[in-house]
Amino acid sequence: MAKVGIVMGSDSDMPVMSKAAEMLEKFGISYEMTIISAHREPDTFFAYAKSAEEKGFQVIIAGAGMAAHLPGMCAAIFPMPVIGIPMHTTSLGGRDSLYSIVQMPTGIPVATVAINGGANAGILAAKILATSDPELLAKVKAYAAELKEQVEKKDARLQEVGYREYMNK
Repeated sequence: MAKVGIVMGSDSDMPVMSKAAEMLEKFGISYEMTIISAHREPDTFFAYAKSAEEKGFQVIIAGAGMAAHLPGMCAAIFPMPVIGIPMHTTSLGGRDSLYSIVQMPTGIPVATVAINGGANAGILAAKILATSDPELLAKVKAYAAELKEQVEKKDARLQEVGYREYMNK
């Protein structure tokens, strides 16, 4: 049974949404990915959001661009956490998406990551799920340690060779 639902309004969102899926896979979290247009398929969308809890979803990651209704509408129907990913748009660079997702009315919160922040959405979902799963929490902590180690290696190299050689790697 999938713990996370990943939903997007268009297959053009797939490059960003796949980053969320990759992070979930890294942590061993099951997910189901779906393309549903809240505007073009309202009945399909409502059926998805209403059945998400029954399917076993504990978090929904919803990506959307422009009017960006998908995350907010998921949050209005689904009783558990929703993470919104604003998509970069050509007209306003994703600010339209960001504002639409982050400005939810009181009582309908959507946790919002950066524009095109698919990886962070997957990590945030893992952290939410880790609050009740000690094994997953250990994986999240190990991931944080990996990030720290990567930075330390980069700094050690910088200190060894100086910035000019470092930049010419």
